Amino acid sequence: MAQAALVSSVVPFMLKTSDNPQGTEPAVFEAMTQRMTEDRAKFFGGFFKEFFGVGSLSPAVSDEMLQWARSVSMQAGLNATLICAKSFATTDFRPDLAAFEVPTLIIHGTADKTVPIDAAGRAAAKGIAGAILIEYEDAPHGLFATHKARLTADLLTLLRK
Repeated sequence: MAQAALVSSVVPFMLKTSDNPQGTEPAVFEAMTQRMTEDRAKFFGGFFKEFFGVGSLSPAVSDEMLQWARSVSMQAGLNATLICAKSFATTDFRPDLAAFEVPTLIIHGTADKTVPIDAAGRAAAKGIAGAILIEYEDAPHGLFATHKARLTADLLTLLRK
């Protein structure tokens, strides 16, 4: 049986527009682009602290995890990184939600500052028929690292169904 899982996903639409009031203000994405263009390494140094919820109530990740994430990100060229960020911000998947015809599990952290749960996880759960939303209380975007045991268990439960 086919199944789908959306984990900290940007689906359905990140950008705040008149018909997407829960989205993120365009100025936020413009500032990200500016900071990446000026000093990508510095940008990613701060970005991944928020991505993994460093300093919040969620489990912390190691300095090595932060360094690894920044290192991997720096391997991409600037142009590719900027295009990815633009796609992240502006791709509207709302028309595609009805195409989900398989059991769909949505996992999202309530403290996700990278992809806020209201604009993404909760909105996707409303738009995908029969979707199951599991909210990880106080989890950041990078919950694959901060909540790896729980995430693994939840995904295995889906696969065993």
